[in-house]
Amino acid sequence: MPSCLLFLLFISGFPSSTAFNLTTLTFSRSFSPLFSDFNIKTSHHDKAVSLLLNRLSGSGIISSDYYNYGFFSASIKMPSRYTAGIVVAFYASNVDTFEKNHDELDIEFLGNVKGHAWRFQTNVYGNGSVSRGREERYRLWFDPSKVFHRYSILWTPFNIIFYVDEIPIRHVGRHAGMQGDYPSKPMSVYATIWDASSWATDGGKRKVDYRHEPFIAEFRDLVLQGCVVDPIDQLPSSNCTAEIAALMALDYSTITAHRRKSMQWFRQKYMYYSYCYDNVRYPVPPPECTDVPLEREMLSNGGRRTEGKVSGRRGKGGERRSKAAKHQTAR
Repeated sequence: MPSCLLFLLFISGFPSSTAFNLTTLTFSRSFSPLFSDFNIKTSHHDKAVSLLLNRLSGSGIISSDYYNYGFFSASIKMPSRYTAGIVVAFYASNVDTFEKNHDELDIEFLGNVKGHAWRFQTNVYGNGSVSRGREERYRLWFDPSKVFHRYSILWTPFNIIFYVDEIPIRHVGRHAGMQGDYPSKPMSVYATIWDASSWATDGGKRKVDYRHEPFIAEFRDLVLQGCVVDPIDQLPSSNCTAEIAALMALDYSTITAHRRKSMQWFRQKYMYYSYCYDNVRYPVPPPECTDVPLEREMLSNGGRRTEGKVSGRRGKGGERRSKAAKHQTAR
């Protein structure tokens, strides 16, 4: 039986996306252009936006507000055909306000050569901790360029959960040992597509091929939930008490026993790099890491899958790119 069918059977009892009870927003109400507005196309009903990458530039959008914790979500469809060197990102950050000590929560999709699947990674950075790095990388059980799937980031004072559709794929609980590395300052929400030829595919060996331009990433069903704040407001966070309480009361703000089983299945099947098991970078695992014996066994090659543990080619974890590159043109 195909693995994708097995997976669908496995999650057949899992709550549908409607269980999230999401209120979607129009583009003009929730976002504005970040760069290269000539490569940003909105739908006629203002409920969807397409970001283009061509030989002139990539493109990006930014939320109209900053949020002190929140739930950020979008249904996304990736570019198709040859996508090597391309990165599509959906993330929260405050780098534009706190340049030297910014926080960031990333979902980054990494393109590939024709016939090879998209991959993606999640990153957690707090207080400028990009040099320490908290990256994980995964494959998907579907082709993200064929149909829309929902990708979400839940961020509370106590935990961070990344979702693909209704499936939690990563949970980071706040640990006292993280200190300022746990993201805690107000963040904007971004979506971008850009040329990452220097690192995104086979360590930079495969570049963007502009004979296939334009590359189009489509976003719809935009969701921004949280407490809207002034990022440099000096008032204590208690002014968001009610909104944070409402956020934490959401069904998807916790990992139930059923969701934990789904998350463990996904990670054991599709995760191919985790910093928690990278004993080269971290001889002592970071404090928030929880040792899972099955994960440790499958990621015994310096945090990477050993040969024969995953289908397809092995990826390389721990690679990092300059955030400023998101705002650069392809030339």
